[in-house]
This record gives sequence, C-alpha cells and structure tokens, in this order.
Amino acid sequence: MFMLTIKVLHIAAVVFWYAGLLYLPRLFVYHTEAEDDISRQRFCLMESRLYWRIMLPSMVVTLICGLLLLPNYQGGWIGIKLLLVLLLVLYHIYCGVVVRRFVIGGTPHSGRFFRIFNEIPPLVLLVVVWLVVVKPF
Repeated sequence: MFMLTIKVLHIAAVVFWYAGLLYLPRLFVYHTEAEDDISRQRFCLMESRLYWRIMLPSMVVTLICGLLLLPNYQGGWIGIKLLLVLLLVLYHIYCGVVVRRFVIGGTPHSGRFFRIFNEIPPLVLLVVVWLVVVKPF
C-alpha cells in the first residue's frame, strides 16, 4: 500500500510539474512581446509564482517519489528515462534562470526562441511515457 501511495504522489507531482513546464515558456513568449511596464511586471509576478510555488515543489516531490520507486524497476529503459529526467531538471533550472533575468529587467531571448524552447517538454514526455509503458529493453 505504501508503494502505491508513493506511485500516486509521483504521478500527481509529475502532472503538476509538467503543467508548469508547459505553461512557463508560453508566459516567456508573452513577456518578451509585452510592450508596457505594467504587463512586464505582471508577467514577472506570474512567472515567479509559477516557478517557486508550483514547479519547484512539484519537481522535488517528483524526484523524491521517483527515487523511492526506483528499486522496483529494472532494464535499460530506466537508464534512458533517468537521463531524460535529468534533461528536464536542467530545463527546469534554466527556466529559473530566465525568470531571474526577467526580474532584473532583461529579455534573455526572442519570442521565437521561447516558442521553440516550449516544444522540448512535450517531446520528452512522449518518449518517457513510451519507455514506461512499453519497456522496450
């Protein structure tokens, strides 16, 4: 029962984390294209709250629960999944860097960059779900 509870927490935390990973770069697009200070300040507030209050706690719970579940899985697929999770953690950290750059008044990249940047998490999710369900090796 304990491990099933951990699995439920892991899946829920992944959903919350992913909501932020998908939405925050879209906010970056809007922020980059904002033309007035009031809008830019509003985006800074929204981005900071999303990152610190939702994404970071969700990522921490995801990683802790995932580590607790890790002994239950074997095979080469888990190594690839862990590499993809590491990629997502690095993506998450970079999102935090961007949030900070916006707060101090910079525009780190173009809207086009952030539109492309926003495509990374869905692609990673597709591969991770395939690995978990199919367990190809």
